[in-house]
Amino acid sequence: MKRRSFAKLLALGAGSQLIGDAETGEAANAEAAEAADPDPAAEVAADLSKAVVIDDYVELSRKKLPRATWEYISTGCEGQVTLHDNIEAFRRIGVLPPILHGVGAADLSTTVLGQKIAMPVMLAPVAGLRMYHPDGALASARAAGAAGTICAVSSSAFHSAEEIGAAGDGPKWFQIYMPKDNGVARALIERVEAAGFKALVVTVDLGERKDADRRNKFGVPKQMLLKHLRDVGHKQLHDGMSQAEIEAFNLGAWRLSMSWDIIDWLRGITRLPLVVKGILGTSDARRAVKEGADAIVVSNHGGRRLDGMPASIDRMRAVADEVSGKTELLLDSGIRRGTDVMKALALGARAVLVGRPQAWSLAAGGEAGVRQMLEYLRQELEMTMISCGCPDVGSINANLLLNQPTVG
Repeated sequence: MKRRSFAKLLALGAGSQLIGDAETGEAANAEAAEAADPDPAAEVAADLSKAVVIDDYVELSRKKLPRATWEYISTGCEGQVTLHDNIEAFRRIGVLPPILHGVGAADLSTTVLGQKIAMPVMLAPVAGLRMYHPDGALASARAAGAAGTICAVSSSAFHSAEEIGAAGDGPKWFQIYMPKDNGVARALIERVEAAGFKALVVTVDLGERKDADRRNKFGVPKQMLLKHLRDVGHKQLHDGMSQAEIEAFNLGAWRLSMSWDIIDWLRGITRLPLVVKGILGTSDARRAVKEGADAIVVSNHGGRRLDGMPASIDRMRAVADEVSGKTELLLDSGIRRGTDVMKALALGARAVLVGRPQAWSLAAGGEAGVRQMLEYLRQELEMTMISCGCPDVGSINANLLLNQPTVG
């Protein structure tokens, strides 16, 4: 599907205010422009040549996506205090590098759950990736594989586990939103294992309330939502259902209230490592260790869930001190530069995951955009490590930081 046609499909499903071409006389112009489209690869290359840092993808993606779709991924919960603090918290942490350290090269490789990766930057599970580009999670998986890192994909990415599993040879994790139907959940996890995924991510900070989505009357296009629900395993759905019927089914299909029992249940049906995503408190981190979590993602869901929660990086040191190496720690929310990656590692993370930068760069240029974004983070981290006298990621430590978050 051509990218312009794809954008029109999204507009039809993302709020009535977007369906205005006919009223403004732009429909004929849009069709003429589509017929005269330039070479898509050249167009993408021209767009990506304008991006030199992650923030540049924000504007590029804004120009390519319907407003409601762009605001769905870019905005945060209610007053967006947590969204903005995720970024500002990194800025509050200073760096004081040693001099005359004699380091001229840096090895960025590390391991996560025993998997060697080329750099401590992974792709986070992001819902709706197919809304930002037709290739969606398939492009992200290929880009991560090319960068030598892990792609964690959302069960709501709008491609099936099998489609994503077959996309490229790189290691992949699967993030699952739990269906209410245990039979559907069990069958999905069996398919995830068969598709070659290396870990299962359980997001525990569920739900979101975003003003922009309500203002825009945001909704997923019918065919995308129908395919998604079928991909999860809800086979009873049919093409003749209305948008309202599908949305009503979707609202009732998921387990939005979970307890720690879910970890034990998952342990009983899968041998995949379990990653618990969404922990900020030390008592929750301690419980996750007790329950046998193989890894914890320190995360506030990118400021999408509950406004007023602390920035993820502000909780990193406290969680690291609490678990004391008993499980692997990762961090997401707020990563925008290579220096942010270094700060997270210095405070106890083994690696970080990037969400919105992935979505913005995907919208800007598909697989090429995500590859470029990851390469920029790699370059920035490498420069930061050399400047700080760190020959490898194991040598990154909190002594390099000023104004560290207080433990508590």
